[in-house]
Amino acid sequence: MAAAAGRRPTVVVLDYGSGNLRSAERALERAGAEVTVTADLAAAATADGLVVPGVGAYAACMAGIDELRAGPVIADRVAAGRPVLGICVGMQILFEYGEEHGVVSKGLGLLPGGVTRLAARRIPHMGWNTVRPPAGSGLFAGLPADSRFYFVHSYAAGDAAGLADAGALVTTCTHETPFVAAVERGPLSAAQFHPEKSGDTGAGLLRNWLGTL
Repeated sequence: MAAAAGRRPTVVVLDYGSGNLRSAERALERAGAEVTVTADLAAAATADGLVVPGVGAYAACMAGIDELRAGPVIADRVAAGRPVLGICVGMQILFEYGEEHGVVSKGLGLLPGGVTRLAARRIPHMGWNTVRPPAGSGLFAGLPADSRFYFVHSYAAGDAAGLADAGALVTTCTHETPFVAAVERGPLSAAQFHPEKSGDTGAGLLRNWLGTL
């Protein structure tokens, strides 16, 4: 259900032991949300919006999600049309699998395909970079075409065509080779970059997302 006119939308930043929780909390508050950082799954299920952050290793993030038993809550929200935003590794775990150091870890399977090491000589991809959003993107609506976002990662999803075939709006970025920088499919949104660390452009993206709640 959308947030009622005149009130701040409620957002839960899911605390499952991984992620830049406080920076995400502050950025979302500045963007206009009433934010709670919590591991409470009932709160995660009922908030207007749910943010799934994540930093570090794919397998460790999935272990935290599994230990909290948060996967079904995230999946149920998406199935019910309730907005979810994944950030960085919180985006990556939405895919079917992640492969790191030859080890394949099962993901949540809410997006098709997997996450693998960037095919680049300079790893990690760290710093500011521009992105190429598709026509009709809600996340990037109204943002300048040359907007730059802050990235810190060595792994990414690469099958933009497969995601588009599955009905997603796919934003790409290039770090020696193209990769998926953001995905929008129904109530599910995700960003490989850190909007909470991306200054005014990141704040604009978060406001756009909050506008969907």
